[in-house]
Amino acid sequence: MEHTSLFKNRYFTLFLGTRFFLTFGIQMQAILVAWKIYNLSHDPLSLGLIGLTEAIPALGVALYAGHLADSQNKKNILIGCMILLLLSSIGMQLFSTNIFELDQAMQIQSLYFFVFVSGIARGFYGPASFSMIPALVTKNQLVKAGTLQSTAWQIAAIIGPALGGILYSSINLEHCFQMVLLMEGTAFICLLNIKGDFKPAPIIEKESMYKRLKDGVQFVFKHKVILSALSLDLFSVLFGGATALLPIFANEILAVGSTGLGILKAAPSLGAAITMIFMSFQAKINNPGKKLLLVVGAFGLCMIAFGLSESFYLSVCLLFLSGAFDSVSVVIRSAIIQTQTPAAMRGRVAAVNTMFIGSSNEIGAFESGLAAKVFGTVPAVVGGGVITLMVVGITHVKAKAIRTFQFD
Repeated sequence: MEHTSLFKNRYFTLFLGTRFFLTFGIQMQAILVAWKIYNLSHDPLSLGLIGLTEAIPALGVALYAGHLADSQNKKNILIGCMILLLLSSIGMQLFSTNIFELDQAMQIQSLYFFVFVSGIARGFYGPASFSMIPALVTKNQLVKAGTLQSTAWQIAAIIGPALGGILYSSINLEHCFQMVLLMEGTAFICLLNIKGDFKPAPIIEKESMYKRLKDGVQFVFKHKVILSALSLDLFSVLFGGATALLPIFANEILAVGSTGLGILKAAPSLGAAITMIFMSFQAKINNPGKKLLLVVGAFGLCMIAFGLSESFYLSVCLLFLSGAFDSVSVVIRSAIIQTQTPAAMRGRVAAVNTMFIGSSNEIGAFESGLAAKVFGTVPAVVGGGVITLMVVGITHVKAKAIRTFQFD
């Protein structure tokens, strides 16, 4: 069994541990920071600005990060990213607890600064981590390995927010951040113990950095299947996501407090994790292009229904389903990129993926916050779901390459 051999692979297991514990800490931290900033400002736009503050540096470094991932030792890049993430978490802890006794505006600005720093680290982390997987597993194990690392992310994204919401309401904020640092420190230890050949493929001396970056971008835009898959996810996440507005739903619409916020935040990841575990045992994904269109459309419908829901339990169920549908699109998109991208170009393609998908989560958070401020929270979420359905319809008509795509 592929799963058995993958879990017997000590270094891949440590890689999963790094992914799990780092995600656990980051997701828990995200809940703490969002809840703190919203309680200080009571402004929906402040939640959107958290995403934008993280997305700007991630987008700014993405292409260069992809170049580094293809031209430098990937493990060394990840070590540097982990150190920066730990330092930014320490900063968030100090300023969230207001140890320096700043006024409200300065406290919020300080938190945004450390979110910006973490965005830089995550911008470099994504391409290096993505391109590290082929050095740990065989080519035949790539799709399964990608599914397992996504599952580890989703499980951590269940526990982190839920525990963050519970601990926020039951113990002081300082102890919550100590848990974040414990998780990130554990991830760092796992990373340090991974061994393998993470050196880059030989670079043709005459190729400039600009040409290598240009080649990576051109590869994506010329490969219609990869471009369609990325574009579909980009617009669905950009307009269809509602996670940035969950503190408003928890506080004002559903009235469930920080504990309920943790549950709402964890629900999509629970649906995603269960679905990914099921998918990891499937021998092959048939008609992946058609399934991608269907699940993104179903995701949009879930967001429309969630925006209209006034029941906490119904909202949790809808978020659970949205995560399940979204996870199928994540698995398919990841499999397409891993199998259709040459080994020497994975870092740069992963960087473009980060620009399309990774940062679209944060930019989508800003869009949601801005739309909620202008149109109201419920219209912002419902409208985003409608736009997602429109994008699916346009892609179905215009992008034959993704509609008919099959894995070899």
